[in-house]
Amino acid sequence: MDLSEIETFLTIVNTKSITKTADILFLSQPTVSHRLKSLEKELGFPLIVRKKGFKNVELTSKGSEFVSIAERYISLWKETQVLAQDRDSTLLSIGCTDSLNIALFAGFYRQMEASGCPIDLDIHTHQSSELYSILDRHDIDIGFVYYHLHYKNILSERIYQERLYLVQSDEPAIHKSLIHTEELDPSLELFLNWDANFQIWHDQWLTGYSRPRIIVDTITLLNHVWTDKKSWMIAPESVINELYHYRRLYVSELKNPPPDRVCYKIKHRFPSSATQTAVAYFEQALGDYLCQVKSSLRIGEIWGADI
Repeated sequence: MDLSEIETFLTIVNTKSITKTADILFLSQPTVSHRLKSLEKELGFPLIVRKKGFKNVELTSKGSEFVSIAERYISLWKETQVLAQDRDSTLLSIGCTDSLNIALFAGFYRQMEASGCPIDLDIHTHQSSELYSILDRHDIDIGFVYYHLHYKNILSERIYQERLYLVQSDEPAIHKSLIHTEELDPSLELFLNWDANFQIWHDQWLTGYSRPRIIVDTITLLNHVWTDKKSWMIAPESVINELYHYRRLYVSELKNPPPDRVCYKIKHRFPSSATQTAVAYFEQALGDYLCQVKSSLRIGEIWGADI
């Protein structure tokens, strides 16, 4: 079977649309249809039900059964590529959000490198919603996200949880250890959307008054644009500790705090056998590291004080 035909079929399964599949794969619709017909001809049975006037693609019974076979085919092909590299160490592909990579995992990656572990890391930064589809395609071996989405072939596990706090500069506009959002000036906010629950909370308590002064999507950029000492932001513990490396901060608790941010580990239901040992090694080392991080976080110990 042709790999491009298999990938096209699986994309159709996910999008339920020939048109959307063509857009995602940067192909013409006739090319997508040709690949699908070619695969069906080789298999000897139809994969989709062809009905006029229906926008969404519907799988035949054999098409539904073939989905898991196609996914295993992709997984085996990727394992073959790993073997073809003829490397002594295993390449492990990891997908994370920006705040996870910068604020929480960077220290772990350094620790892994210093320990001389027999794993080469291929680290990718994406949005949580993107990582599910990337993992579903076997383009990464393991992912870490802040959204719990339901994918048939993806297993998720909660591994980390952290609180969020109000952060001001070392010359705070409000010098209090416990503050309500009603006391804050929304026009001075530096905003980064930490997860879906935070966005809902933010819409309820802050967005109705005024939009934030600056909205960014990475921690690195956030640090560079924080020039006004009157500005403030709401951030998770790990991010606050990361920002502390670059500037003095004043941390306060909120009377109406947002929900804790939860990190999930996601893995494919049909993992690559070539990387299973490396994934297990990585998970064990990461678990030990997160325990160390949680015990060393200083947030929550110092209220109404600069750190």
